Amino acid sequence: MNVEINGAKIFARIPTGIPVLGDFTINETLVVSWIVMIIITGLCIFLTRNMKVEGISKKQAIAEMLVETANNFIRNNTGTNKFDKLIPFVAALFTTSVISNLISLVGLRSPTADLSTEAAWAVVVFIMITSAKIKAGGVLGYMKGFTEPIPVMTPFNILSELATPVSMACRHFGNILSGIVINGLIYASLAVATSAILINVNATLAAIPFLDVGIPAILSIYFDWFTGVMQAFIFSMLTIMYIANAAEG
Repeated sequence: MNVEINGAKIFARIPTGIPVLGDFTINETLVVSWIVMIIITGLCIFLTRNMKVEGISKKQAIAEMLVETANNFIRNNTGTNKFDKLIPFVAALFTTSVISNLISLVGLRSPTADLSTEAAWAVVVFIMITSAKIKAGGVLGYMKGFTEPIPVMTPFNILSELATPVSMACRHFGNILSGIVINGLIYASLAVATSAILINVNATLAAIPFLDVGIPAILSIYFDWFTGVMQAFIFSMLTIMYIANAAEG
């Protein structure tokens, strides 16, 4: 890839195995993110085909249940239907997060193990929060909010405002990445344990990590399933509460 610095062209070395499209690098996070989007799109098309008013199919019943759950999730946590416009966004955010978190179960690297994924979500949410605040109190009201309760607090209020997207992104990223790291350490330690137990029995058997079968699957119920769903829930919940509070002024 050519890079121009002060009018002089130089050649930047690109690591082998990473496809590059012009100035755009295609990495594993991007590929798996597109896979997640294809899965979600496919599910939406499948569940909403041939919908009827009467005599609905099981898949339509599932689709209606999911929509009703999303509606209740927003309305129950805001206490009003004024934020129904958030339902599609929050539902898409939650679904994308859950599938991204759980896709590691099939051997793919979770996109949410890359901070850039959560950072992009957090930036979008931050823009929505800021827009809601400006809409509620105007630009001057939004700027004045940084000086409350006293003007000397302005720098701290600005830092607090910027900390919102940072904390949302880092919380989600940290929990997902830590689960992946812990699972990797468990697999490695169980393989070492297998070797230590069977090395005096048979060298061939010692090379086969028998303890890696079953035990990690039990632990993944927490580190993959529970943590993945819970982090998606927390991120979506924070999104709703921040935007609702901002809109209320």
